[in-house]
Amino acid sequence: MNDNHKGILFACTTALLWGFLAIFLKLAVQKVEPQTIVWFRFTTAFTVLFVWHLIKKPSELKILVKPPIWLIIAALGLAWNYIAFMQAVNYTTPSNAQLIAQLGPVLLTIAGLLFFNEKLRRIQIIGFILAAIGFGIFYSQQLQQMLDQKDTYNIGVLFAISAAVSWVAYAVMQKKLVLKYSTDTLNLFLFGFPVIAYLPFVNFDNFSGLTLGWWVLMIFLGLNTLIAYGSLALALKYTQANKVSIILLLNPTITFVTMAILTSMEVSWIQGERFTPFSLVGAFTILFGAVLVVKQKAKQKQKEKVLAKD
Repeated sequence: MNDNHKGILFACTTALLWGFLAIFLKLAVQKVEPQTIVWFRFTTAFTVLFVWHLIKKPSELKILVKPPIWLIIAALGLAWNYIAFMQAVNYTTPSNAQLIAQLGPVLLTIAGLLFFNEKLRRIQIIGFILAAIGFGIFYSQQLQQMLDQKDTYNIGVLFAISAAVSWVAYAVMQKKLVLKYSTDTLNLFLFGFPVIAYLPFVNFDNFSGLTLGWWVLMIFLGLNTLIAYGSLALALKYTQANKVSIILLLNPTITFVTMAILTSMEVSWIQGERFTPFSLVGAFTILFGAVLVVKQKAKQKQKEKVLAKD
């Protein structure tokens, strides 16, 4: 398997984990409060990564004591991203939260213009326009579908948008930091900071009485954080960033298809989702627009390929 295939495989792993994540979060919130779920996810990921550093890279543990200011800002962004996405899933549906969160890659392109002097091409402008139109169609249709839950839905949408914005803040800081620190070392602090930040809000009573099945679900959510971000780092190492970005845009599609199957099966353990034809048109317009925004021109792809070989 060559490096490009490895990168695609790792990117697909991340897309699958994130695609199913919203569904499992919606299930977990039936038993455990959102902030407690988020704290447990970070705690699980941090514990595994801390033990690994303790054995393999003990010298890099010093980043926990003297983190750079950009890393603290990145940790704040990631911490809010997790709780905001969790609340978006709680107040709306897995598919809604997952789709609106795709504003993140689109907004990251704008951040590239502002902070990294990147150029905006015509096809990207078209992508922005399509994403905006798609969001308008999707939002209006879903609002009509959820008139009895209008206020709740709007709260969820605001949480999803704030999750996308905070993810961009994290990504911008991460882009600056990876030039000096390894991804594993950065993740050690990024996962550890929220463990302390969310500790005062954790309801430990939620853990009492959980059956084995619920514990398996909680541990999966924790390991999802570690494995997904680890796979993402390896994907970016082995293949071009634009390929990774486009593959990650499959997340909502995975969630949509899974929720459609579960809805058709009329399962009792998660609420089904209903979409009008116009909702689906809006959803896929958003995704197509986002693909155009993150897609790079051939010269840039070739440049990244050469840099990867070096």
